[in-house]
Amino acid sequence: MNPALWLARSAKRAPMAQALFHGTQQVATYGEFAAQAASVAGALAERGIGKGDRVAIFMSNSPDYLVVMYGIWFAGAVAVPINGKLHIREAAWIMDNAEASLAFISDDIAHDLACVMTRESCALVSVNDQAFAAMKEASPLPAPVSLDRDDMAWLFYTSGTTGTPKGVMMSCGNISAMVMGYFIEVDDVETTDSILYAAPMSHGAGIYNFMFVMRGCRHVVPLSGGFDAHEILELAPQIGNIAMFAAPTMVRRLVDVAKHTGQTGEGLKTIVYAGGPMYLADILDAVEVMGPRFVQIYGQGECPMAITALGRADVTDRAHPRAMERLASVGLAQCMVEVRIVDEKGKGLPNGEIGEIVVKGSPVMLGYWRNPEATVQTLRDGWLWTGDMGFMDDDGYITMQDRSKDMIISGGSNVYPREVEEVLLTHEEVREVAVVGQVDEEWGELVVAFVVTTADSKLDDKALDHLCLDNIARFKRPKFYHFVDELPKNNYGKVLKTELRERLVAMAGEE
Repeated sequence: MNPALWLARSAKRAPMAQALFHGTQQVATYGEFAAQAASVAGALAERGIGKGDRVAIFMSNSPDYLVVMYGIWFAGAVAVPINGKLHIREAAWIMDNAEASLAFISDDIAHDLACVMTRESCALVSVNDQAFAAMKEASPLPAPVSLDRDDMAWLFYTSGTTGTPKGVMMSCGNISAMVMGYFIEVDDVETTDSILYAAPMSHGAGIYNFMFVMRGCRHVVPLSGGFDAHEILELAPQIGNIAMFAAPTMVRRLVDVAKHTGQTGEGLKTIVYAGGPMYLADILDAVEVMGPRFVQIYGQGECPMAITALGRADVTDRAHPRAMERLASVGLAQCMVEVRIVDEKGKGLPNGEIGEIVVKGSPVMLGYWRNPEATVQTLRDGWLWTGDMGFMDDDGYITMQDRSKDMIISGGSNVYPREVEEVLLTHEEVREVAVVGQVDEEWGELVVAFVVTTADSKLDDKALDHLCLDNIARFKRPKFYHFVDELPKNNYGKVLKTELRERLVAMAGEE
């Protein structure tokens, strides 16, 4: 079914309910929100844009982001959200690859986009111009265009850290399954709740809008348009009952500010964390400082937010004999999927053995946009091969190790960087760490750690070496430690290990 129906129903049920906020200022009720989306759809229809056509969104976070998305769906078209922090040439490439008929842009990030566009048939509409204001007042479509379960609604482009970005085709059915999984596995949503968009609305934060539209909740975009820990902690008590999606690095920063200011997260109901490794030491600290507000999910663009979940009870449990092991996991398979751990040939592995995580179910993508080779490689006999390595315990909890490409093979033995990182992070003077493999003629690869320490730390290699030898096998400990001021990260807070490996190659060339 068309996701725009959820907005239309909420608007019909409670047209005066509070809908869109910029900071603490309300900018639209549900009746106004739905009317604007229907008018944008009408304007798109006048341009000949309808069912199946791709419409890109290259905007920074704003309340109009939701108006644009629902306008696209109302018209039956496919939303192609593009991360607003990408270079304009990268954004133009995605628009060209998607064969977008039109792109909604915001001037702050796309002011020179027209100069690099290669697709002349893709019209650009700035949400800062009068043309967009006119679209919000155009003759509305009377109802959302009918869409079926397998009709594409969202075309999501992967980050491209391992090559050219691929367009993940998400259907109406995929989205509905993800929504169902949220309600059952992650959190209930009440009409008095709010969702805060502090992470890019083109990705996890934005795709979580559906549950809150269905329940007629408030949608809040901070004045900064992004993540600012101080702003969030000040805004939350004024709004109340806030749910938000956050990458682990964002949680770490939020907790650090809360500790420094003596705040505990008042007004924050649920923080769903995902998008990278949440280390055990960090989540223990987060719960201690801010209480039972955290839920973990594991998903990827190809199965959005819907592979596993570690519920609030597991995150806060300290009494179970294996509480720490569970807290270090990504939880149990969500209700809409099957999850297995397999070897390279697809054979299931016994509990406790590390293999690739594969998943099958209704949230799994249709395939990659016009890329049959990648689709066949990733979707095999109905199973999505995630590229993530991990193991399952006897109770079904899945613990991730690393991406398969990040595994280090040293002297014929497998070393999973996360295991080493978890140990190093137990040292009170280690703030962040990333472990990668360095090519070596004798050993194949050497284990190398990049370490960010706390201010005024006098930590040295010897102390970290002792820590590792006390906790993990000798062959797993880093051969070298590089102390750095910060780790390179992408726009979502993920550490760029590819860049660290390239840095090692450059360092070797200088010797």
